[in-house]
Amino acid sequence: MTEPAWHSFPRTEQVIQASIARGQNPGVQLYVSRRGERFFDAGYGDGWPGVPMTADSITMWLSAVKPVTTVAIGQLVDRGQVEIDQPVVSWIPEFGQRGKESVTVRHLLEHTAGFRFVAARWSFDPWDEIIQTICQAKLEKDWVPGERAGYHVASSWYVLGEIVRRVDGRPVDQYVREEIFEPLGMDDSWLAMPEDRYDIYGDRIAPTFQTESGEEFANPVWSTSAGAAICRPGGSGRGPIRELGTFYEHLLAIIAGKSGIVTLDTLRTLTTRSRINMFDRTFNHTMDWAAGFMVDSKHHGEETVPYGFGRYCGRSTFGHAGAQSSTGFADPENELVVALVFNGMPGEAAHQPRLRAICNAIYEDLEIA
Repeated sequence: MTEPAWHSFPRTEQVIQASIARGQNPGVQLYVSRRGERFFDAGYGDGWPGVPMTADSITMWLSAVKPVTTVAIGQLVDRGQVEIDQPVVSWIPEFGQRGKESVTVRHLLEHTAGFRFVAARWSFDPWDEIIQTICQAKLEKDWVPGERAGYHVASSWYVLGEIVRRVDGRPVDQYVREEIFEPLGMDDSWLAMPEDRYDIYGDRIAPTFQTESGEEFANPVWSTSAGAAICRPGGSGRGPIRELGTFYEHLLAIIAGKSGIVTLDTLRTLTTRSRINMFDRTFNHTMDWAAGFMVDSKHHGEETVPYGFGRYCGRSTFGHAGAQSSTGFADPENELVVALVFNGMPGEAAHQPRLRAICNAIYEDLEIA
């Protein structure tokens, strides 16, 4: 451990150290707060080989950043500029082709839109080219928007980002930086990091390594200054994991009655389960979902539901995970915020029990199990 802890987390530390010892990840970054009090903010292991992971390391959040883009949409809802149940063509007319004419913003947020595999790979393609590709894509065969579910890794979040750009005028990464990250004091968080800032951060940058083969190697796109500058609204978030925790602390404060970056009514719309008992054709598991947030789905299989928040979380827990690496969530019933990242992707079969184990251990260490 390279940073002091404010609470004893022996079970959690055991999970962390075991994951490092197994070679699943070089390091881990963990943040925990409860009732607004910071309980834990630490780094373990290495960010880069020979460079310690600290609480200040800049880690990659991957899809754990999706709720940030979701809240950006929520702000436009509050301003009367976007309606969640309106079709996407209201803002992007050229999107309405090849079966996608009836797709709404809600369908995008709930992963029921039906164009999962378009623009799924990371690339240096220009933004406008990516949007054009998505607009020209056809709906999946036999898919009726809203009637089937399947996680969209990137495609639907590009469309959400384009809605932000067309309504507000700013690119979504600039909008998020100026309207969410900076107001919340998330000064080292980015949806697209300028290349010069990447160089300034230097050893603070802690890339996510792919470890499934038994060897550690950094993704050649993600782990460069040029790669960090890519805006991918559903997966390119970076920053110290404590700042993702700050985001969820702010959302809990809104629920508690304080004013914030979105209204309480809109936040409830975004975080209340609305896609219920639907089989997700990407994860191959029945999962509930809210409008842009994952929600507690352990009732669909405590030991099998992917990317859950553990066996002890409250029913109203909402958040989001990143592929084989990260998660952030708020548990209103227990007034708890957790944000963590393993900087190694060991494959789904290894990550899912690793994630369940650390979530369970955090609750057990806090004696709220």
